[in-house]
Amino acid sequence: MALSQEKKGTIAVSLTNFLDSGCIVASGVALAAWAIAFNFDNVWVSILGAVGANAFGAAVGALIGGFLADRFGRKFIYTYNLLVYATGVFLIMCAVNLPMLCAGIVISGLSVGAGVPSSWSYISEMSSSTSRAANIGISQFAWSCGPAVIFLIALLFSFIFPTFGPDGALLPAGTYGPFDGLFAMRLLFLILFVVALIAWNLQRKLEESKDWTEKQDAAAGKRDTFIQMMGRALTNSVNVKSIVFLVAVYLTWNIVAGTMGQFMPYMYAAAGHLDDTTISLLQAVMWILTAVGSLAIFSKFGDKIPHRILFAATAVMALAAWVVMVFFGMQLEAGTADSWGWLLWVFVALWGISAGFSAQCFYALWSTELFPTLYRGGVQGIMFFLVRGVLGIWSLVAVAGLGVETPAGFVTAGIIMCGFLLVSLVVGVIWCPNTQGRTLDEITEERYGKHID
Repeated sequence: MALSQEKKGTIAVSLTNFLDSGCIVASGVALAAWAIAFNFDNVWVSILGAVGANAFGAAVGALIGGFLADRFGRKFIYTYNLLVYATGVFLIMCAVNLPMLCAGIVISGLSVGAGVPSSWSYISEMSSSTSRAANIGISQFAWSCGPAVIFLIALLFSFIFPTFGPDGALLPAGTYGPFDGLFAMRLLFLILFVVALIAWNLQRKLEESKDWTEKQDAAAGKRDTFIQMMGRALTNSVNVKSIVFLVAVYLTWNIVAGTMGQFMPYMYAAAGHLDDTTISLLQAVMWILTAVGSLAIFSKFGDKIPHRILFAATAVMALAAWVVMVFFGMQLEAGTADSWGWLLWVFVALWGISAGFSAQCFYALWSTELFPTLYRGGVQGIMFFLVRGVLGIWSLVAVAGLGVETPAGFVTAGIIMCGFLLVSLVVGVIWCPNTQGRTLDEITEERYGKHID
């Protein structure tokens, strides 16, 4: 049976999520090799984690992209943004020194952020009131597939194109034709480059969001400047309450998820003494479970089961995963690979499944439902800027300040992350909004009335 335009649009736009998470995880996989190849320490590990797709780069990109998506339309972003992304990952793929690597990471990070507000807005605006969660679930499935695919490929490459020799040193130039041990890492970014070009070709053919077009026509062509958009978003009490709620739910969860996406392979290796093959296997299984959870739980039941119940279930599972890791796994024999044993798999299963219908899924859904079309993208940009900006600061503190490369530092960071997950659980369950099964116009009218300031 042929796919509807709604589903075709959802799939095309969801590729942005695949590229977002894929870039974050590919960078995380490559960090250890980059550090040796370009001779930088933990400070630069922190900086690279903070300026790219996982944090500051995406934060600034979202602020810009959200405003542009509201002013010029969702299609404007899809026409140009992934070409910027492709440029960034191409630079990373070809990097021969630290400045070139930094430039690629920053450019790809800006692009990742710019695509987020328009993607979630477009999917929500093109969906019916009974399929919004289902389509957001598809986009989250794509987000989960990015890491799953990258880790599986990295696992395969660890056998075919090893990065390090028996002595732990980076394999020299000439090992793989003219290439050194970074060859496998370059191939990961080549894959992202090719997928970005394919996704760009699909997205540039999309129709503009009808909801955005109608609201622009009703506004008689009046368009806010960036300052006016910020003023609208931050002076309306309804907006401010929603922003505080969504940031509290998503920021706290995203600090944990962002740390895992960017630094978990590094922490497994440094604090847990796991080898590359074991790390890639653990991460691949985790993300496969996340992908399954996105489709089998959020996409299938997100429009049917009350959101408060679903959110409580995922938040409890996420918190339980980190309690197991911190208070049991890392306490055994200083957290070595032999001591973790089956507890690692408990952690992987709990977090992996919960991430499939996580706070990010609900944030993607609620952030499009709780704000009017005229500045939906802009407000999402502001929130994403706050969330990823704070994650950038945390990235600097977590690696450079807390010393997560040691078992003691890992435990300290883990306890803090348990606290963040508890906050997300409490806020999300208590103040879960009543938007399920209602059109975006109905939600907007109830919250803002007939006239939107």
